[in-house]
Amino acid sequence: MSASAVFVLDLKGKVLICRNYKGDVDMSEIDHFFTLLMQQEEEGLVCPVMSHGNVHFLWIKHSNLYLVATTNKNSNASLVYAFLYKLVEVFTEYFKELEEESIQDNFVVVYELHVCVCVRACACACVHVCVCAGDKGKSVAMEDVKFHQCVRLSRFESDRTISFIPPDGESELMSYRINTHVKPLIWIESVIEKFSHSRVEIMYMKTDLIQSLSFSLFQAKGQFKKQSVANNVEIRVPVPSDADSPKFKTSTGHAKYVPEKNLVVWSIKSFPGGKEFLMRAHFGLPSVENHELEGRPPITVRFEIPYFTVSGIQVRYMKIIEKSGYQALPWVCYITQSGDYQLRTNS
Repeated sequence: MSASAVFVLDLKGKVLICRNYKGDVDMSEIDHFFTLLMQQEEEGLVCPVMSHGNVHFLWIKHSNLYLVATTNKNSNASLVYAFLYKLVEVFTEYFKELEEESIQDNFVVVYELHVCVCVRACACACVHVCVCAGDKGKSVAMEDVKFHQCVRLSRFESDRTISFIPPDGESELMSYRINTHVKPLIWIESVIEKFSHSRVEIMYMKTDLIQSLSFSLFQAKGQFKKQSVANNVEIRVPVPSDADSPKFKTSTGHAKYVPEKNLVVWSIKSFPGGKEFLMRAHFGLPSVENHELEGRPPITVRFEIPYFTVSGIQVRYMKIIEKSGYQALPWVCYITQSGDYQLRTNS
C-alpha cells in the first residue's frame, strides 16, 4: 500500500471514516485538505494532488463523498488512485449506492473493507480455505454441495480444505443446502380487527429483527443473537385493493403506502437483536366484505445481517500462496440475507 492512510469525507470536509495503514503521517493533517481544496476552487484550478508541507493528498470525488489518501513519500500515484477507485467499486458492490448515508449505516463493514484486496483479481495466487461445518462440537450436514470448476476436489474430500486458483472476475466458489430446522430470524404474527364495515386497523409490533404485522395488530419478535444487527429491514404487508386514506405511526423507521402494489412498506435501516418496535396503520375500506373475498397474501420480509451465519458453516482459516509479487490479503465477511422470506397472516 503506497498511502499512509485513507479517509472518507463528506462535502463539508468532515471525516466520516478513516483507516491508518502505516502511522507515519499525523492523522490531523487531513484537516488541511478541505482548506486547500476550497482555495483551489476559488482560484479556478483544482489539482488531483495537493500538498501541505511534506504531506501529499491524493483524492477523488464520488457522489457526495471525497476519498482522500495521504502520504509523505514519493509514492506511485497511479497505484494510490487505483486503490481509491477499487474502494469505490467494492463499496458499491456491497451497498449498491456509495454515499454518506451508506457509509454511516454500514460503518463496521466499511472499515473492514478498507483492508480488503480482492483475491479474485489475482489469477496467479493459490488460495487455501479451510471450512468448518458446525460450531461448538455440533456438526452440520451439507447436501447438494457444488464447487466452481477451479476447485481441487481431492483436497476438500480429504481434509475439508478448498484449494483453488481464483478465476478472473467475480464467481461463486461453493454452494450447498442444509435440511436443519432453522428458527425464523424475523417472526411476524398478525391479527385483524374490523371496525364497523368500513375500516381496518393495522398495528405492527416489532421485536428484535422480527416484526409483528397484522391487519390491526402486527407483533414482531426477533429470534437472533442480541449482538447482531439486521440492516435494511423491509417489511411488505399486503392491503386490500380498495383501501384508502392511509395513516401511519411508527416507533422507528418509516412506513409508506404503495397503492399500485397494494402494499404497506415499513423500512428500518438498523434493527438490533432483542429490540421491539411498533407501527400502526389505519385505512378506510369501502367494503370489508371485498377484503375477505380477496384472501390474504403473505407478508414478505427483506433484511441482511452482517457477521452472522444461519447454517453454522465457518471459515477456519484462509491461506494465500502468492509467488508473482502481487500483494494479497486474506479477508472473510459473513452476511445472512433474507432470500424468499414469507409469513402468512392469521385468519
